[in-house]
Amino acid sequence: MGFADAAMGPASFLSEFYTSFWWIPAGVLAAALAIKLPTIIRLWTDPLLRAVGGLLLLACAVFVFVAPSTIVWVNRVTGVPNISAPWVYSLLTAFCGSCLVLIIAWRDGLPEHSASTRRATRWVVSVYGGVIAALWVLFALADVPVERTRDLDTYYARTPFMREEILLYLLAHTTASLVTAKLIRNWIRTDGLDAWLRWGLKFLGVGYALNLAFDAAKLTAVGARWTGHDLDWLSLHLAPALACLSAVSIAVGFILPHAGQYLHERWRIRLAHRRLRPLYRLMRTVHGSGVPPVLRASAELRLTRRETFIRDVLLPLARRTDERLRERSYAAALGLGFGPERARALAAAVVILDAVEDAGARDTGHGHGPDTTELLREIGAVSRALRHPDVIREVRARAVAPEDTTAVTE
Repeated sequence: MGFADAAMGPASFLSEFYTSFWWIPAGVLAAALAIKLPTIIRLWTDPLLRAVGGLLLLACAVFVFVAPSTIVWVNRVTGVPNISAPWVYSLLTAFCGSCLVLIIAWRDGLPEHSASTRRATRWVVSVYGGVIAALWVLFALADVPVERTRDLDTYYARTPFMREEILLYLLAHTTASLVTAKLIRNWIRTDGLDAWLRWGLKFLGVGYALNLAFDAAKLTAVGARWTGHDLDWLSLHLAPALACLSAVSIAVGFILPHAGQYLHERWRIRLAHRRLRPLYRLMRTVHGSGVPPVLRASAELRLTRRETFIRDVLLPLARRTDERLRERSYAAALGLGFGPERARALAAAVVILDAVEDAGARDTGHGHGPDTTELLREIGAVSRALRHPDVIREVRARAVAPEDTTAVTE
């Protein structure tokens, strides 16, 4: 009795929000679908993206139709008490089968490209299609006249045919969750996965583990009814909370790889734009003006315009850089302990500043013109080097020191 009282503490707290908290995962799933929708529309020919969209739509439908207010509405519209039960069970079964098919195709390749995926897809579709058909047959045979919006599973747990229907949908859900969780677990262990995909799979794994906990709670409550005991709180309060957490975790798992990669790309572009600021400001002093602003320009366009402006101004400037100064600056940077890549950037920064300070065109006269290819290609590294003027001054001082010493000696 003490255990039951303790359990009913959080359970009774959850029951206060029962009528409304089904809409929380529905909202999260709808948001996930909205995030995915532009990509799905843009890449409509991609079957995997279409499948993800359909899966999120199915999951959202499950939580919309399992809400007590929707259950009452469906029952009233159809005029059949408890017809929401086979409808929700069918949606849930279809969702489970779709998850299984998607994970198989996601991991092993599309059915048209993989014989094993085709076989697995046919097996899942036939089995879960049969389960959905059986759910409706069993409901037609059952006698369930009393409408139950919250406790149908336990209320009719001992009713002929409805008993079998409840057990069938729970076993189908448990089997799909077990198989999907195992596939995800094996996939996470694969080497070479994208970091965002790996995190998405981890959230999916958590979601399906919570699904298994949901099934355990439901089966325990139903089994208790069969033996004459009352553990309805597991089905009434714990299972819905687990279902909501599972839905949120699965939604995050499906959107994280896409959203994470998208946000990472946006951050990379904005960071590249910001890192070009020192070199852009230097080129603006040479040119006399900067890039004209464009209203509502995308981050990609702003980066491209800045890169183009820098290269356009830098090209004539780079043609009069002192190649010997660049070579000495590179050797000086190496002598200061910098790696080859950073040393090249520092040397380029030295000769660019030298060319900017030189008002007239310099005739290099060294038998070969300066190589501008690498300089124009590595503007990002050069710009980062310009953020450290003290280091550039030290490199330049070391680079010109041998000439000064020779002049004094003579």
